[in-house]
Amino acid sequence: MFDNLNNYRVFYTVANTGSISRAADTLFISQPAISKSIAKLEEGLGIKLFSRSAKGVVLTEEGKILYQHITKAFDSINQGEEEIKRINDLGIGQLRIGVSSSLCKHILLPYLQDFITENPHINVIIDCHSTINTVHLLTEGKIDIGLICETEIPKGYKYKKLTDIHDIFVATDSYIDNLMLREHEEATPVADNPWLFAGNLTSLLNSDTVSNKDTNKDTSNTLNANQDTVQNTLSIKDILEKSNLMLLEKNNITRTHIDNYLTDEHIHPNQILEVNNMDLLIDFASIGMGVASVVREFAKEQLKSRQIIELELEKDIEKRTVGFIYSNTKNKSTVLEKFLGFF
Repeated sequence: MFDNLNNYRVFYTVANTGSISRAADTLFISQPAISKSIAKLEEGLGIKLFSRSAKGVVLTEEGKILYQHITKAFDSINQGEEEIKRINDLGIGQLRIGVSSSLCKHILLPYLQDFITENPHINVIIDCHSTINTVHLLTEGKIDIGLICETEIPKGYKYKKLTDIHDIFVATDSYIDNLMLREHEEATPVADNPWLFAGNLTSLLNSDTVSNKDTNKDTSNTLNANQDTVQNTLSIKDILEKSNLMLLEKNNITRTHIDNYLTDEHIHPNQILEVNNMDLLIDFASIGMGVASVVREFAKEQLKSRQIIELELEKDIEKRTVGFIYSNTKNKSTVLEKFLGFF
């Protein structure tokens, strides 16, 4: 069939014009070439397609049947060409992006909003997965491009850096204060602090202060000063080990990065709460559930309003990058080329 495509084109043109000479003019080929194509097609099909008349040529009954099908085929081809032209003229297309929910919310959306505004006819599909799964989907051809935290890039794919991110530990002021008080109480012998057993905060004051001061006098300043002393007794290592430490689930690029940091700094948490979403970690930390490992850039609002505070580390966690991963082939779709050129 494919060998006869050109012959079918000649047949279709002759049938439309009703003349070999007019078909030759239309196709810009000689009349003998037209006659040869028709003869070859008739020989292959084993039928007569045209009969001569005084006005030119007319289709035989068999030729009419073939013409009906050929017409539908060429109409479909013409429709395909028109649709492709319309897509190119209007910028219509489809782009499938793989990205985690956190990276989508905090990094991709602002860029994506501007891109869609300039390219309203492009259909953007977002597929939310972890960085590891996003890379797998890309290699399987199920997405066109992925936004990921930098990791090992498969051969044949390119990584384009977009921005830096910084991992930090956060908590509320009150959670850290309560953790300090709890650890101080557990470390203080009951015999030396009889009020501690009863749960009375007066035990946090030294006995001389209690006995020598008027009981009606405000002792808040003394208590606050003592709390400051208590806070100085716990290092950041103590805090991370003794707190309810909230981390992303394992088999996650971010979790691996944090685990490596804790190992390198010889920090061994006693209690870990695993969560599968970075935004939930920020929310849980904001209501005082514990100390959370989050990305500073994702918690800017909460840090600015002091819903949570950043804990000062003895050694900062190494920064990471976020960027796009895509096939390094030269034959990229027009939509993907346009998207990459937007950043």
